[in-house]
Amino acid sequence: MSKNPKNLDLSEVLDIKKIEAVNKPIEKAHGLPNECYTSEKYMMIERERVFQDKWTVIGIGSSVPNPGDALPYNLLGIPLIILRDKERKIRVFHNVCSHRGHKLLDKPCSLKNLLRCPYHSWSYDLEGKLVATPHIGGLNIHESEKFEKSKSNLKEVRSKIWMDIIFININNNEIEFDEYVRPLEDRWLKFISKDDQNSLIYSRDYGYFNLDVKSNWKFAIENYCESYHLPWIHPELNKVSNISDHYHIQGLPNRYAGQGSNKYEQPLKGNKSFANFSNWPKEFSKNSEYIALFPNVMIGLHIDHFYVFWLEPISVNETKEHLAMYYVGEESANGKEFENMRKENSRFWKGVMSEDIKAIEGMQEGRSSPSYNGGNFSPIMDNPTHQFHKWVAGNLI
Repeated sequence: MSKNPKNLDLSEVLDIKKIEAVNKPIEKAHGLPNECYTSEKYMMIERERVFQDKWTVIGIGSSVPNPGDALPYNLLGIPLIILRDKERKIRVFHNVCSHRGHKLLDKPCSLKNLLRCPYHSWSYDLEGKLVATPHIGGLNIHESEKFEKSKSNLKEVRSKIWMDIIFININNNEIEFDEYVRPLEDRWLKFISKDDQNSLIYSRDYGYFNLDVKSNWKFAIENYCESYHLPWIHPELNKVSNISDHYHIQGLPNRYAGQGSNKYEQPLKGNKSFANFSNWPKEFSKNSEYIALFPNVMIGLHIDHFYVFWLEPISVNETKEHLAMYYVGEESANGKEFENMRKENSRFWKGVMSEDIKAIEGMQEGRSSPSYNGGNFSPIMDNPTHQFHKWVAGNLI
């Protein structure tokens, strides 16, 4: 029997049987092996099969609010540009000049009309078209019959915006985005409608923070998928929403997983509260759901706010976490009356995410032990985490 060609380079990094063991029933399964968290060579395989092959999150549309706004992004060594064009469409390009391969953008900026390469000044419009090639035909000769500009436009990356989240599929080989996200949208129809999605407004004052974590990106997803750790990592949160108030969420059986709570209490200041989603049923007013949409975005949905928590993998043991906060309507999102409540809500979530860092980094440190085989799962408490492991394993072999 011929070997699966996808396994050939993976087998140079780890024993394929260790990956196959992930897919066993949860009571017999092992987790992903150490190499998946410690090997730089494995990380490059994962970059190709997970981050380039799949719909991956690289940011939010609100980070480029105006036409011409542009910012660079590095996906494990792949330089990209996020840009809003003159028609307000968000585009993602490979951040490289088609001439000699110089990186075009190294810091956020606001472009008027052109994106200019700093090396030879070749310039592109905001749709990625090559429009200027100074001296290409000799001194002061800016055109050449031997050179066709249209074949040297910037390379655009397949992208889609959903609830302000920017998804990309670099290798352009994943299913259509609507098919990818539909199972989650269908699940949330009992909470929010399409109109409700459009009512979400990014908070410009206390709507963003980031955290640096000394761990592999997967540990953040694994931690987010379960509530098992609440009593020990989040003792204060556990007092108001403990393990018994949570339920597992698993979809398809792969693609997303997480936890829901039926004990959410809306932030209040006196008798004042944030605006609610207009179609959220009263019987679900205390429900909130925390879902990881694989590979690298975690979402928190509540009756009165929504957050996007996405992961930027820096290296095999370094990750930058980004969180963006949204509210229902402009007044809750940016009005002066709710400023202190937004500040407190941001402080609360930053505190929760910061508490998780100790656990995430502790797992990273533990993976240096040669005695660890990927670990075991609780057949009752770890189902969503096991599902994530199976999703990763399924994309490797």
